[in-house]
Amino acid sequence: MAATPVELRPFTDAHLPELADLWVESWREAMPEIDFEARRAWFIDHFAALIEAGAMVELALATEDGALAGFVTIDPANGYVDQLAVHPGQWGHGVAEALIYYAAAQAGRPITLEVNEENLRAVRFYGKIGFNVTGRGANPLSGRPTLQMEWRPDFLVMERG
Repeated sequence: MAATPVELRPFTDAHLPELADLWVESWREAMPEIDFEARRAWFIDHFAALIEAGAMVELALATEDGALAGFVTIDPANGYVDQLAVHPGQWGHGVAEALIYYAAAQAGRPITLEVNEENLRAVRFYGKIGFNVTGRGANPLSGRPTLQMEWRPDFLVMERG
């Protein structure tokens, strides 16, 4: 599939309603058996806590119409990606990869994340771009199994080499 042309931009508070809608919609599509609309308030509070703790948030906006195509959160202090969400209509078009590359560049170090093990599309994506499983856990809200993953992108290795 062809990549969707996107422009990466920092998050502003004006984007929060659209960002929360995208989060719910992407998760609803990925794991329809869970009521993510019921988790919207949790997400908004969690998102605010991430920003308060120093996480950076980058948006991917479609260049053709400015619509929110996805977003990522990265804690530059430790390289942890807490949230990565892409609009289902943009899945497979390079948006997630652009956001992960952005996150890695901001962290300047290997990045880590936790992914729901049952979210097979996401697990395959992370494996395809070079993430490795480093551990297992459980989602604190659902109790579902998770994979802890780490990525050491080539461009970071070359810069330090």
